[in-house]
Amino acid sequence: MELEEMFTVHVKIEKTIELQSNDGDSVVMISFTGHVTGQYFQGEVLEGGVDTQVIGKYGDRHTLSARYMLRGKDYTGEVCQIYIENNGDVQKKLKDTLFRTNPKLITNSKALSFLNEDLFVGEALPTDLGVDIKIYRWL
Repeated sequence: MELEEMFTVHVKIEKTIELQSNDGDSVVMISFTGHVTGQYFQGEVLEGGVDTQVIGKYGDRHTLSARYMLRGKDYTGEVCQIYIENNGDVQKKLKDTLFRTNPKLITNSKALSFLNEDLFVGEALPTDLGVDIKIYRWL
């Protein structure tokens, strides 16, 4: 199976809120903004994006769930929005990547309507300002 790169979300971390339970588990909520580049879509991350991470007491569990909205132009030049729900797990065996995700996308773009149905994988790479999330489509 092949992967096609759709676009990259350049995440700029804004602030974090943390909770440490009495049992040792912790939760971190990370608000962010950013911009998007790619051959199919270019635009911005709208205010309100948040990534919630749950980290197990012994580091044996580290899940994440990010939800955010993008606004910009599709490859035909039409203004559109894309919603992304990005869920995944941090895996210690990954070498060049922070984590991988299974994104669900919803758009109002006619040209990108395949985003509403197709399967995707996300990959996070560290940057100086935050994280780059590359979104790939399964072919």
